Amino acid sequence: MEKKDKPVKRIALLGPECTAKSTLSEALAKHFNTVWIPEYARTHLASLNRKYTLEDIIEISQVQIEQERIAVEKANNYIFVDTELIISKVWCLDVFKTCPEWISSSLLKTKFDLYLLTYPDLPWEEDVLRENPHRREYLFDWYEKELMELSANYVIIKGRGDVRIENCIKAINQLL
Repeated sequence: MEKKDKPVKRIALLGPECTAKSTLSEALAKHFNTVWIPEYARTHLASLNRKYTLEDIIEISQVQIEQERIAVEKANNYIFVDTELIISKVWCLDVFKTCPEWISSSLLKTKFDLYLLTYPDLPWEEDVLRENPHRREYLFDWYEKELMELSANYVIIKGRGDVRIENCIKAINQLL
């Protein structure tokens, strides 16, 4: 992929578990002929032989940021990030009732050009790493509240199958 002269637009996919963030990130990168950053949390958590800790979430957040920094150099107009620091902040607060200050301050400094907030209108799929089947709307509302507090540019993504990806592409083309 050849990098263009104009700045890379950073697009984050954000939403509760099992709302197709990874599938959408990969499909959007393919559609726009660019790169995407997979959710590092899944890789990290799958490697643990214990319950995750606050330190794990911090490490996951730092690796995710570094992977994005590296991938921007390979991006072609856009970069798609499957999960970002809003999820880290909510995860820390929800599970551990605290969040490192650097996560909150980083959110203020590194807003994305567009957030695609995935609505929990897809069926739940059981997975050993997923833990919130009955809290998806609650978490969706919390993520949206965080986006509003940041005055972030975001679009709620709904629909199943091809409709969901088409809604993402439409939002990207209209808003960017």
